[in-house]
Amino acid sequence: MTAPVLVVDDDPIVREALGQTLELENIPAVAAGSFVEAKDLIVPGFGGVILSDMRMPGRDGFHLLAYAREVDAELPVILLTGEGDIPMAVKAMAQGAFGFLEKPCAPSELVAVITRAQKARSMALENRRLKAQLETGDAAARWLFGTSERAEALRRQVRHVARIGAEVLVTGAPGTGISKVAEVIHLCSPHSEGPFGKHTASGMDVARFERALADAKGGSLFLDDVQAMPMETQFALMGAMDRDGVPRLIFGSTTRLQDAVDAGRLHADLYYRLDGLQVRIPALSERTEDIPVLFRHYVAQAAEQAGVRAPEVTPDVLSGLMAREWPGNARALMSVAMRFALGLSGEESRDERLGLADQMAQVERTLLQEALRKHDGRAAAVAEALKLSRRTLYDKLEKYGLRPEDFR
Repeated sequence: MTAPVLVVDDDPIVREALGQTLELENIPAVAAGSFVEAKDLIVPGFGGVILSDMRMPGRDGFHLLAYAREVDAELPVILLTGEGDIPMAVKAMAQGAFGFLEKPCAPSELVAVITRAQKARSMALENRRLKAQLETGDAAARWLFGTSERAEALRRQVRHVARIGAEVLVTGAPGTGISKVAEVIHLCSPHSEGPFGKHTASGMDVARFERALADAKGGSLFLDDVQAMPMETQFALMGAMDRDGVPRLIFGSTTRLQDAVDAGRLHADLYYRLDGLQVRIPALSERTEDIPVLFRHYVAQAAEQAGVRAPEVTPDVLSGLMAREWPGNARALMSVAMRFALGLSGEESRDERLGLADQMAQVERTLLQEALRKHDGRAAAVAEALKLSRRTLYDKLEKYGLRPEDFR
């Protein structure tokens, strides 16, 4: 959602005009008639920016600027004045104003300054969030990205199973990052100071399995594709699971293990041992609202590794990404981000196999799903957040086969 703008002006006509200008650009505005009225909204967690008149009765724009910077030095304040006062503008900028505009200013000029301020605010808050995560030492927060409820649920589940200490099975579609989640479980566990062994179980003989156990002693051992482990090694594994002193065992699979049992490839006793404690990673199609967060992270990471400046990720790029199916999940998104960062892009644009109407429909359905998840399926709150009438909202939900009760 676009960051809001707190509009502070003692003239109600000016406030309304500024609010209408912003709303025409789909920028939400919150109006206040004075510093006293705006004061309670100026808090460190405010996600938007401030647009304030310079000359107001009582506390003026300079006072508001000083107060805002005391509350949060990274909160952008843009000041407006009806006078072409160059010394006043210089003083405002010297005191930390993000911008200074003369009334009446062109809508395009106003929106351009506010857009830059919103980007600066968003980056400041994101950097603050990442710094806080690093300071807490929370590996789940540092390495499992996403702001959706499904992403947060995954982080909670990883932290929970990490503390238990029993064998755990990590499942998900190809490309969802099974080995990464397994390593995060290790990092969140009491065994985090020990080694993390990572091996594929496919074709693993007993001797290699015993070596892997020994190498990971005191830490965790991750065995991917457990359904492909030779039967002789499966027996050795079940024996090791009953012994003391073995590393924490974490297993991974992209397939339904019951099918491997039915086909005789996986021992039923081992299956029942693994079925007790599971972490399922949601596919990217189940949390498309996380695509912008993930893509920006992957682009920044790729640019840093390549020693180049990260290109701007525009809303058009993001809408094109959100309109795609992503059968390859995060791994495929990472590949596209790498090419985008290196200037070899093209795939991040909208899927050319789809017409414009189909592309817009996919994006609209994604936005509806995100709003339903955010507001726990409460239709009234969703309608208000999306600025839709209740009737229009229900028509759209019916069109896309979405039911509010499925998100409660």
